[in-house]
Amino acid sequence: MSIITLRESITQALREEMGLDENVFIMGCDVGLRGNPFGITKGLMKEFGERRVIDTPISEAAFTGLGVGAAIAGMRPLVEILYADWITLPMDNIVNTAAKTCYMFGGQANVPIVVRAPFGVGGGVAAQHSQNNENWFVHVPGLKVITPSTPYDMKGLLKSAIRDNGPVICFEHKRNYSVKGEVPDGEYLVPIGKAAIRKSGTDCTIVAYSYMTYVAEAAAAELEKEGISCEVIDLRSLLPLDYETVMDSVKKTSRVVVVTEAPLRGSIAGEIVGEIIDRGFDLLDAPPQRVGSKNSPVAYNEGLEAMCTPKKEDIIAAVRKTFE
Repeated sequence: MSIITLRESITQALREEMGLDENVFIMGCDVGLRGNPFGITKGLMKEFGERRVIDTPISEAAFTGLGVGAAIAGMRPLVEILYADWITLPMDNIVNTAAKTCYMFGGQANVPIVVRAPFGVGGGVAAQHSQNNENWFVHVPGLKVITPSTPYDMKGLLKSAIRDNGPVICFEHKRNYSVKGEVPDGEYLVPIGKAAIRKSGTDCTIVAYSYMTYVAEAAAAELEKEGISCEVIDLRSLLPLDYETVMDSVKKTSRVVVVTEAPLRGSIAGEIVGEIIDRGFDLLDAPPQRVGSKNSPVAYNEGLEAMCTPKKEDIIAAVRKTFE
């Protein structure tokens, strides 16, 4: 067992899977010589060569389309979007080709592509580098969407995504890159579509994912001092989503708060609340609560940035509201 950062866990997953399968290759802007702005692919071009770690022009639509074609042809491309905000550029390739090809060809063609994208608020990098746009892809049949928050989950889920025979979008929160955690030294996988319980509790369920899991844990620790025991669920995967674990928790606590860093309007938080009500309305002792960002572009100024982003105090207030 080693203690490494989430950033390092990604590098390990990439290196291991490239070593196991020569069809796995990386492409994107600055992934080669520079090794990615966050240092994730540093050294991989030297190790595996320019044919398997490919520096591309700044054209997300072009190199993602190339990746989709390579996947259909039998390769396993790892496409990196420099910031998730720019995933708007290859949307057609992802939504209309990668997600639909297997269905349209009656299962005779697979698209085993992984698209990695750093997302989320933090660091004062302004509106075009701070979005949480994972919700857009949860709406698309044919895709899988993962949002790991720990180094253990990041490595295991990414390896599972690379081996999956369909398209997977991996959203990596920029604030999580420096998070440290234990990672086994040997081979392991984390299944896509299975949530994790980060903290057990009896009074209220807090459902979160990615960086918001840590904010939820901080809120739960504060509420514990008041005698309110919260169960914190880290979804890990948004599509498919592990409603079995969520509903088992809600059955135990009878209260639920769903947290997302995305703006609430049109977010997955509403979908989760709707599903909880549909599956277990009679289990609830209070209306479900949602916590998310303001419906506003993210400001460049870090003070203003913080104003529109969910904080532990917002989660605490939402939990308290379920007891009113």
